[in-house]
Amino acid sequence: MSSQTVAPTPTRLRWLALGVLVLAVLLVGIDVTVLGLAAPFLSEDLRPSGTQLLWIGDVYSFVIAGLLVSMGSLGDRIGRKKLLLVGSAAFGALSVLTAYAHSAEAMILWRALMGVAGATLMPATLALIRNIFPDPRERSLAVGVWGAMTAAGTAVGPVVGGFLLEHYWWGSVFLINVPVMAVLVLVGSKLLPESKNPAPGPWDLPSVGLSMVGLIALVYAVKEAAAYGFRWDAAAAAVVGLAALYAFVRRQLRLPAPLLDMRLFAHRGFSGAVLADLLTILGLSGLVFFLSQFLQMVQERTPLQAGLAELPAAIGSIVAGLLAGWVARRTSVRGAVSGGLAAVGLALGACVWLQTTTSYLLLGSVLLVVGVGAGLAFTVTADVILSTVPKEQAGAASAVSETAYELGAALGIALLGSVVTGLYRSFETPSGVPEGSAEHARQSLGEAVQTAHTLPSAPGGELLAAARDSFTEGLRYGAGAGALVLLAAAALAWRLLRGQRL
Repeated sequence: MSSQTVAPTPTRLRWLALGVLVLAVLLVGIDVTVLGLAAPFLSEDLRPSGTQLLWIGDVYSFVIAGLLVSMGSLGDRIGRKKLLLVGSAAFGALSVLTAYAHSAEAMILWRALMGVAGATLMPATLALIRNIFPDPRERSLAVGVWGAMTAAGTAVGPVVGGFLLEHYWWGSVFLINVPVMAVLVLVGSKLLPESKNPAPGPWDLPSVGLSMVGLIALVYAVKEAAAYGFRWDAAAAAVVGLAALYAFVRRQLRLPAPLLDMRLFAHRGFSGAVLADLLTILGLSGLVFFLSQFLQMVQERTPLQAGLAELPAAIGSIVAGLLAGWVARRTSVRGAVSGGLAAVGLALGACVWLQTTTSYLLLGSVLLVVGVGAGLAFTVTADVILSTVPKEQAGAASAVSETAYELGAALGIALLGSVVTGLYRSFETPSGVPEGSAEHARQSLGEAVQTAHTLPSAPGGELLAAARDSFTEGLRYGAGAGALVLLAAAALAWRLLRGQRL
């Protein structure tokens, strides 16, 4: 059984179709980075609490993690092109609503709904690549371009976002999505070939519900426990999440046409690649989410300067992504993945010496190494995942890969982000600062900046200096924890990817 397509795709059209597909991943890369860049401006305008700010950062990941497997399987059934185009149109419309959010609660709602639409994008693009490029070497290059464009989004996002934030209001950064989505829908509807599983079986709604409840409840439990301790609500959510995921797995093993074929995980290369992706993003996400705040509110860079400062990571990732297939074939798959992850871990480890006055030479070097290592590892693991599954299951398999990515991002922001915010909130305020102002300042670094401006210059300056020192200390600890996670991921990849080839 093979995946159904309208017609074999000629070579020229294959690469043109890839150009359309990477618009979606370019957009995702932009969307992730501009949110971090806009966080200080959101704090000033919407005045979210520290908890609300974390929810704004990770609710998208929570929702998308809960829906990716379901959407990937739906694309295998109804057509990946159809799902991609519908999701792209919805993503563009929700971006407009997010841009004009009037409160922190509204922002969280629109970001959650963007997660629903976003769950259609990444699995569909990878699954279409799997079907458009049957030749392994061509597919490796196509996956490299796919990964490079994701990194390019992280490069374009901060620069374009920084320019917009300096000239317009924070909502303008989300309007970037609209023209990109419009081009994708208009051109993709004519150029992309349709593909789907010709005999998929029904889309099992109980399985959809179980996967959503299980993943979202489990991530919520981890987030709440990391932020407030293991209270009864976190314990209840953990129990519900684990029970739902257990029931999901049991149901998949019994169904003749499961939402997700659990036998995929019996392949050591597939499982190793998925686990490496999850741990890598978990270790990186805390630093990524807070780095823009450090550059702007601690080192007092403008949004555009902060965006330009983050460019080395994206440039390194683009170059490494394009060369990843060649490197993996010249060395080995496990060598490429483990080496990349170890390099990222060592670069994060260097951040334990981070100070408020750290020069850009160290920061830029760290970001370059992080970009090269992550670009190499992610591109090779994506290729491994696609090459180890049948074409008709490409959507579901791609969704598992993206679920690991999004789940890792959500857990990383929840766990490592809570390390940063927990240490930040413990700082001692100077004696001349009123207790009410001190409480406001402990909510978030953005709140501290606003509070300092309302105080006389001497106590305001002392408060801001104490807040910046405390935030930087939290970032050091978060980066150190992330480094340990990355080094553990490198060791696991070395073991699990033994003998794997592209």
